[in-house]
Amino acid sequence: MADRLRGKVALITGGASGQGRAVAIRFAQEGARVVISDIDAEGGNQTLHLVRESGGEACFVPADVASEASVQALVAAALRQYGALHVLYNNAGIIGQGLDGEVTQLSVEGWNRILDVNLKGVFLCAKHAIPLLIQAGGGSVINVASVAGLIGSPNAGHAYHASKGGVVALTRAMAATYARHNVRVNAICPSTLETPMTAALLQDPARYQQIVAQHPLGRLGTAQDVVGLAVYLASDESAWVTGAIFPVDGGRTAV
Repeated sequence: MADRLRGKVALITGGASGQGRAVAIRFAQEGARVVISDIDAEGGNQTLHLVRESGGEACFVPADVASEASVQALVAAALRQYGALHVLYNNAGIIGQGLDGEVTQLSVEGWNRILDVNLKGVFLCAKHAIPLLIQAGGGSVINVASVAGLIGSPNAGHAYHASKGGVVALTRAMAATYARHNVRVNAICPSTLETPMTAALLQDPARYQQIVAQHPLGRLGTAQDVVGLAVYLASDESAWVTGAIFPVDGGRTAV
């Protein structure tokens, strides 16, 4: 096991599968004590098992990031379990398949649900976690946005675009505000990753190849393509990095 995150406590939302699971495992391997959270208790406990199986230390706390009471309870549980918090990895999110679409076709209910999870969830977790980071003498907030927050795409619904664009703007605002407390806030913007969340979108072979063709590196990403940057941003190696927006996109935003 490495020790780039030794002594740190990290809270990871959306940790039941995909990118959140991969980051939870890697953070623990790097020495962090990890609080895994997700609305999916079965998946969250599977991640917990995998972290412990790899020799890491973790706990699982079920939570709904769209509910302030649930987020408050989550952060309080993290503090009770480990006594401090140094890293917040805001990963919980939904694509909103079946809810999203073009603005002329999108229901208010669909819009609200996607914004509640993808943007309000980031706000609520930051609202209640940042005071603990300040109390710890500083720390790192890592918001998972998307290239959909940077560019337009016919493959993502308009509420999803809006939610991720909001995460990008909120990241910069929080970075400017909390730098005086040594709290760094950055965003990771992946393009399409092959994870359980995107599996249904990628079932059609023709559509799959169409999406692959948008990426100059010639493939879609995986959760493992994100974890190295996540560790860097969580660690003291990025001590002079804040307000940065990092595309992890196979070159998609370069063309």
